Amino acid sequence: QLARIQTDSVVEMLRELYPDLCFEIAVAMSTTGDKILDTALSKIGEKSLFTKELENALERNEVDLVVHSLKDLPTSLPPGFTIGAVCKRENPLDAVVFHPKNCGKTLSLLPEKSVIGTSSLRRAAQLKKKFPQLEFRDIRGNLNTRLKKLDEKEDFSAIVLAAAGLKRMGWENRVGQLLSPEDCLYAVGQGALAVEVRAKDQDILNMVSALHDADTVLCCIAERAFMKRLEGGCSVPVAVNTVLKDGQLYLTGAVYSLDGSDSLKETMQTSVNYPQQNEDGPNDDVQHVGITARNVPGQSQEAAENLGVQLASLLLSKGAKQILSVARQLNDAR
Repeated sequence: QLARIQTDSVVEMLRELYPDLCFEIAVAMSTTGDKILDTALSKIGEKSLFTKELENALERNEVDLVVHSLKDLPTSLPPGFTIGAVCKRENPLDAVVFHPKNCGKTLSLLPEKSVIGTSSLRRAAQLKKKFPQLEFRDIRGNLNTRLKKLDEKEDFSAIVLAAAGLKRMGWENRVGQLLSPEDCLYAVGQGALAVEVRAKDQDILNMVSALHDADTVLCCIAERAFMKRLEGGCSVPVAVNTVLKDGQLYLTGAVYSLDGSDSLKETMQTSVNYPQQNEDGPNDDVQHVGITARNVPGQSQEAAENLGVQLASLLLSKGAKQILSVARQLNDAR
């Protein structure tokens, strides 16, 4: 349902921009990540859990564009594909939804040993450190399934979800607590929608590029470059927070051990205040961590990408690789 709502919202924007074009939502597909619900995401070990089947349809020309949550897209896309649009980001923070009997509480007010559901190693690692008195357990399924599991059983006192998904579903009233970046840094790309297209389809690329939100693009390029340099993915706890203000991009990035006891966190900034240059020819379609953004100044995109790489390199120089490889091994052994 959430995937459908997200797709509808992108198609709606395109219809407004191009009233003469006909847009058809051809197919709703299930992906590997949707089908395997009895295993933690981080254990399935597939880089393109929620994207592969959709990319196959793109490749076979069955569809012309695919709408994803950007956080589901790997930092390296298969050859021939690109992210042609990154739409304006919803609130990227994580939210806590409480069991009805805990209505009005916050995580710090829950009784000791209360069980919190999350399928994210990133959320669990940070919250274990902050709330050591609570227990964290895997919960899988789409938003509807997870909320049902929370409400209808007594297994969980609360679950942690992306605020953006709850808002898009119209369930903002279920948010009991928004987790600030001090409590929990969010996932790379969280809250942003991406439109994936065939890289060689100039017409389609031109059409969807009108949906790019420049600020979101720059934040997400920095975040994705950070993740790529760290070689992170769903199987390790990597988290970010970005702020773009007065032409300065601030990126906070962190890596965690699975239990949150070991962590590294740093913040760097750079200027992304560059004019748009009219670059003719092949330079137009330079991809930055899988994103083609024609209407965002190339120098700004480069600066954002460099920021992500430099911040990751700083963490690596301080021992991030060790933390992440131990996290990966422990996760594989679980």
